[in-house]
Amino acid sequence: MPAPPPPPSIALSILLLRAAVSSALGLDSSTPKHQAPIVTHLRVPGTGKIGVNLGKKTTAMPAGCGIVAVKEGDEFRDSFLDAVQGEMEELIKANHSVKSFKVTRQVYEAKFGKIGYDESNSGVVDTKKKKKKKPKKDKDGKEIIEPEVDPMTEVLDVVYVQNVCFGVAAGPVCASTGEIGEVAIGRGERDSMVVLGRDCSVTVQFTVGGLEAAAAAALGEEEMNAVDLQSDKGAYPTEGSLGKHGSALNDKFSAPATTVEDVAVGIEKAIIEENAEMVVNPWDVAGEIDYTKLIEKFGSQEIDAALLARIEFAIKKIGKVDTLHPWIRRSIFFSHRDMNKILDCVESGKPFYLYTGRGPSSAAMHLGHLVPFMMTRWLQEAFDVPLVVQMTDDEKYLWKGVYNDGDDNLDHYRGLTIENAKDIIACGFIKEKTFLFSDCEYVGSMYPNIVRIWKSVTYSTAKAMFGFEGGSNIGQSAFPAIQAAPSFPSSFPVVLDAGRDSKMACLIPCAIDQDPYFRMTRDVAHKLTPKDHPLGGKPALFHSKFFPPLQGAAGKMSSSDDSSAIFLTDDSDEIARKIKSYAYSGGQETSKLQKEKGANLEMDVSYQWLRFFLDDDAELEKIGNDYGSGSGEFWATGMVKNRLIEILQEMVKKHQERRAKVTNEVVREWMEERKLSF
Repeated sequence: MPAPPPPPSIALSILLLRAAVSSALGLDSSTPKHQAPIVTHLRVPGTGKIGVNLGKKTTAMPAGCGIVAVKEGDEFRDSFLDAVQGEMEELIKANHSVKSFKVTRQVYEAKFGKIGYDESNSGVVDTKKKKKKKPKKDKDGKEIIEPEVDPMTEVLDVVYVQNVCFGVAAGPVCASTGEIGEVAIGRGERDSMVVLGRDCSVTVQFTVGGLEAAAAAALGEEEMNAVDLQSDKGAYPTEGSLGKHGSALNDKFSAPATTVEDVAVGIEKAIIEENAEMVVNPWDVAGEIDYTKLIEKFGSQEIDAALLARIEFAIKKIGKVDTLHPWIRRSIFFSHRDMNKILDCVESGKPFYLYTGRGPSSAAMHLGHLVPFMMTRWLQEAFDVPLVVQMTDDEKYLWKGVYNDGDDNLDHYRGLTIENAKDIIACGFIKEKTFLFSDCEYVGSMYPNIVRIWKSVTYSTAKAMFGFEGGSNIGQSAFPAIQAAPSFPSSFPVVLDAGRDSKMACLIPCAIDQDPYFRMTRDVAHKLTPKDHPLGGKPALFHSKFFPPLQGAAGKMSSSDDSSAIFLTDDSDEIARKIKSYAYSGGQETSKLQKEKGANLEMDVSYQWLRFFLDDDAELEKIGNDYGSGSGEFWATGMVKNRLIEILQEMVKKHQERRAKVTNEVVREWMEERKLSF
């Protein structure tokens, strides 16, 4: 498992220190030649350490420096550390704006090679080079086989501080240099070293936020080994000055023509190019999401005012809820297929059922995973209808599982089904109206319909819809039919008491990236249902927008990036830390500008999350007006983040309390095949 990323202040300090060291040694910190340190952040709160190898000596070094480490108290060493400290203080005081991008390692290296980046800092271990580790075993002593990860799919945190530094950070960073607060350079003999001579290197230890004493106490006598920078040979300091803060080395050296400005412009252009084409399918969501274009591309319909009025009229007549769900009112659920025909069924007294699902890829679900389930829970209550929930443990194994030496990790995903089911049950569904099922366990009852769907869809159609290639395994090619089968009531002869002649309609609430599965389903539905089915056998769909990740209000939250999400296992302190550290701000860079211009609400993650989780329309409107204008109670980012933290802490805590009551036995009761009440 990769080590967790350091705090944002440490990650940014590492990059700034590299620039400060270059400047103190008289080097031009804007050159990519000096943009690739291997760094290590120590496992002590607030502490980090960098190492820089400046290459082989080819000219005279300062007299008296020798070829060994310059120890504590040496005049040159103290001057050098003073210079680094001064450079860091100026960088923090200047409060430079920090640009950060996320880009795959494959795209980054194709454009820029190893500039500003060393793969040993990667969160993903290259499986071709990794050392063989002792296998992990479960409680029964059986080896746990973890899927191998392609290192080129790793998402890098690319950081650019204008005219200061550029590179790949060890994790997410602060939004500005001023947010670091304070950096103290280590002065002890083991803390910072300067080695000059045949091989020139610098090691600098630092603490952030005034935690130097606490960090030193925690470290004790632990050995701190320097880690060197693997840069081009021949880059070296010569006699002269220590930048503007000291005097011992010269600033003469041969700088390459390409500067950090050129590289930063290039990386931003590359990311823009990568995002230019919107990609939305069941496995990938990339680019700037334009939901209007998605409706046009997928051929669905916008949820307009007339449909909203019909939904509200229907639910009030049923009498289980009083008003529309906020996500419907706020166009978070924005698109549909045949929702008007579902309402025809409601108005004429014809039954329908809900179908949704979950691919169990991790034990801990995040808030983004909850969105379709929270909406489905409301729909179940509002329309008083049954629900089936498909747990696609087979899908996750087919795409992410491993098979090795006669063993595999299919049971791992089956175990995740139970854990995820606990979170789903904790959402508050009605037990007598809800059936959860694992594909691995229930597929037999659906199999006749799966076979019929296979027969109805050509492989060329499946390839065009899902992008299957020669490297796709045959299970992946077959899986779309398994996800399509629950759309037909005859897949549930006991649960829905339905035979092949059932005319029961199906409504599927889901994120719009799942739409391709059901476009295929709708194309062949007439072959599996009676001719007088109210929707022609087709399932209706109710599409949501994506729940944005913390780092930006576009795209989709990912369970593979801990810093992009609030997980349902996070405690109150962790929720507060993540929102304060990672939630992208649409506010201005300074208080003065914020009061003059206000925030960009579309880009501000905290405000966008409030649109999901703050039920009070009047309060949301006030926060939007205040923050968007830079005036009133919620004029600044901090106030908005604090309100969001309060809401999320309460919501997640209540969810955890409900989940704690859901045992494995309770899950089995919900997954028992039985006739539902409707």
